[in-house]
Amino acid sequence: MSDEKLMSKKKPAYPVSSHLDAYLEHYNRKMKIPIFYEDLLRFAGSVVVYDSDDNDTLWVRVYYSEFDRAEIDLSLKKVYSILLSDGGDNIIQYLNIDAVDFCTFGNSKPFRIKVRNILNDNFTYFYIKKTDASRIYGLELEHMLSPYNLNFLVYKDTLIEEHISGIPGDVFIKDMLPKCTESEKAQLAKEFVKFNERCMIRLLGDMRSYNYVIVPVHDFDHVVYRIRAIDFDQQCFEGKLKVYRPQFFKENFQMVELVRKKLLVSSVDQYKLEERSIVAKRIKSSGNRIKKLRSICKKDTISTPENIKLLRKEIYELTLDMQFKKCRKMGRVLDLALDFVKRNYEDVSMKQIMENRIKID
Repeated sequence: MSDEKLMSKKKPAYPVSSHLDAYLEHYNRKMKIPIFYEDLLRFAGSVVVYDSDDNDTLWVRVYYSEFDRAEIDLSLKKVYSILLSDGGDNIIQYLNIDAVDFCTFGNSKPFRIKVRNILNDNFTYFYIKKTDASRIYGLELEHMLSPYNLNFLVYKDTLIEEHISGIPGDVFIKDMLPKCTESEKAQLAKEFVKFNERCMIRLLGDMRSYNYVIVPVHDFDHVVYRIRAIDFDQQCFEGKLKVYRPQFFKENFQMVELVRKKLLVSSVDQYKLEERSIVAKRIKSSGNRIKKLRSICKKDTISTPENIKLLRKEIYELTLDMQFKKCRKMGRVLDLALDFVKRNYEDVSMKQIMENRIKID
């Protein structure tokens, strides 16, 4: 852990290419919606949203003129139906838009929509953002290569994302980690190692503690913790390899300390191998879908020449694979990284595992 500044420039939004657009339509990610991101910017005013401890959440609750509000509310209910139901109008009468929040912090400047079922007061959220090609690649890769499925829609310049439930990492580290048992801390350390490895393999950057959530899962007589990314803005953009490894962000220092205190080096190596193996299996099982995505990404522009040059150099130094030196697109770097993981998984024999003394459960 160091004070090195890992990210300096704001990432630009990249347009969706015709090939990526066709891919989204083929896999039912593209669907006509009744409202766009720009429509939500017509708010008349806003108030700051505070948390339960009166801290500024960096979100503001926006409000609209009476004329705009009726139209926007109806459109947001229709978006909810398209995203989470069959797209019909039958459920609209049972829905209420409780809040529209806007965040000016970060790249995506999202709107967060709170939707409540008036029959039972259950509520959920979804997000409306500006479309960005690298963010879409991030969402698709998360859907295929992580343990979790993602639900999102794209239409022209608007991206709709389903809410990912969990405890924000920074909140968990501050308020809940000190109360965890020693056994729970060891399990969290294991999960962080796997999360760290998964992010590096698929080049998902900027996983500071507020860009992922921790999800407690009750399993018989104990709680198992899972870590899920919630922000995919920094997919395949930055040049420094450290950006794609959560362990190097100071916001994750306490999680790194957990790993150091709770896990032996041999255990860390074992969990890294497990994660690489399971990602390789997901690459193989994703079939044509991930092949199509990788093919499109290889030709797309989602980073700068300077970042591509730096990242290909750093990954070559790590893997000694000469193919990385020839990369001219960031998508090609990603493609080779995934192929490297898959190829090495297929080449590893049981004899090699035994020789390395890596225990597999």
